[in-house]
Amino acid sequence: MLARVRSAAVLGIDAYLVDVETDISNGLPSFTTVGLPQGAVKEGRERVCASIANSEFSFPLKRITVNLAPADIRKDGSAFDLPIALGILAATDQLNGESSDKTAGGPTVPRLADYVIVGELGLEGDLRPVRGVLSIALSAKAAGLKGVIVPRSNLAEAGVVRDVEVLGGATLADVAGFFAAGGQLHRADVDTAALFVRRIHDDVDFAEVKGQEHVKRALEIAAAGSHNVMMIGPPGSGKTMLARRLPTVLPEMTIDEALETTKIHSVAGLLRPGSSLVTTRPFRAPHHTISDAGLVGGGSHPRPGEASLAHGGVLFLDELPEFRKNVLEVLRQPMEDGFVTIARAATSLCYPARFMLAAAMNPCKCGFWGDPARACVCGTLEVERYLSRISGPLLDRIDIHIEVPAVPYRELSVNRSGVGSAAIRERVNGARLLQQERFARREGVFANAHMGPRDLNRYCRVSDSADALLKTAISRLKLSARAYHRVLKIARTIADLGNNAAIEAVHVSEAIQYRSLDRPLG
Repeated sequence: MLARVRSAAVLGIDAYLVDVETDISNGLPSFTTVGLPQGAVKEGRERVCASIANSEFSFPLKRITVNLAPADIRKDGSAFDLPIALGILAATDQLNGESSDKTAGGPTVPRLADYVIVGELGLEGDLRPVRGVLSIALSAKAAGLKGVIVPRSNLAEAGVVRDVEVLGGATLADVAGFFAAGGQLHRADVDTAALFVRRIHDDVDFAEVKGQEHVKRALEIAAAGSHNVMMIGPPGSGKTMLARRLPTVLPEMTIDEALETTKIHSVAGLLRPGSSLVTTRPFRAPHHTISDAGLVGGGSHPRPGEASLAHGGVLFLDELPEFRKNVLEVLRQPMEDGFVTIARAATSLCYPARFMLAAAMNPCKCGFWGDPARACVCGTLEVERYLSRISGPLLDRIDIHIEVPAVPYRELSVNRSGVGSAAIRERVNGARLLQQERFARREGVFANAHMGPRDLNRYCRVSDSADALLKTAISRLKLSARAYHRVLKIARTIADLGNNAAIEAVHVSEAIQYRSLDRPLG
């Protein structure tokens, strides 16, 4: 007997449909899975055997062959357990209800071909969550299928997809009963709009930061234009504290951003059971011992890296010079293009990686170069060696360089709050609205930081006084062409925050101040 069950697998962050074909014939008892199954798929036969037996079904002592088509793409993960088990039950007439009929090609189970089915089985027949369910539900919708059946723990995640029936079961018996006897499965009931209601109080707020008003201003500009930012200052000056509050002033995520970010986190296995959309901007802060594969993705079984997990949010690299140089260099492509390409002999994967980079570093190895209160023990050569750990091309891709001095006691002791995140976010939203209108017809450009040369010529025209100031700055600071473009983008964002259509000298003057590493420190 032959049975066919529809399932799906994830490649990158997108899913593709897989036909699980189960053939049961006479012969010595065996269980063979073909179609490039990998470790967890091969081990699934033991889980399937035990779960069928422990769910009060009969496991056939015959020759069982399972084919996962298309057969030329490797299959990973445990999501094929449930469709393989249903295929065995269907091929042995254990899913046939009163309305079923039989043909020469084998038993026909009503509705079985209408659903994409995924799930990991426990030995007792219980269903456990799997990765990539959101991508799988979207693939079922794109294929025009009626719905998708997932473990109950994944119901909220798949339920955000509209115009497709999303059902969840707790056990193999539940799902089998749905096809055999018209049983009922749990239906997804997700209020997508309610997921986007911002928490009344963020865990952190800019109002908690004492002093550092010029740094807050720089981070506001960075958030308004999605600019990468680097903070340079001695230990304890508040660099990490400031960076952790950067996501609180970013605009709310759109539904498209939330879906794409959730797909990445789901594939990486970072969604908690029962959760649905990622609706807050991610903040990722990897340790400086991270490998290049951990930062941008890859490995023997490719997975998204920290750069992709920060998609739509902030990637914070503390103690930037302590990262290995080869690790930092792999960031150059995603910082420029907004995605990570991982090429392997068999396939090539692409992960979104449109993030804001927030980096922090000391001005020297001891941390006190240029500090008026504490003497630096590093020599000039050692300072230059320390700063040279960050390559020029990477530095050019960081728009804003801002010095963060130690906070004096008189500001720490003042018992009053500064400007809060809500007020800053309101100004940032106003600037982002201008940019949305500006780039409405430009694909792949969402903020000033994403502008290309053609956009700079069109949207960053400067006044005569601003042009003269730029000319002087380029000659004195010896800015590269990329750094010159960064200054123009920052000036455009500063003008947007002031709701100015033209870029004036005052905007260019402030933008030039945010290129600290283009001039000697101290």
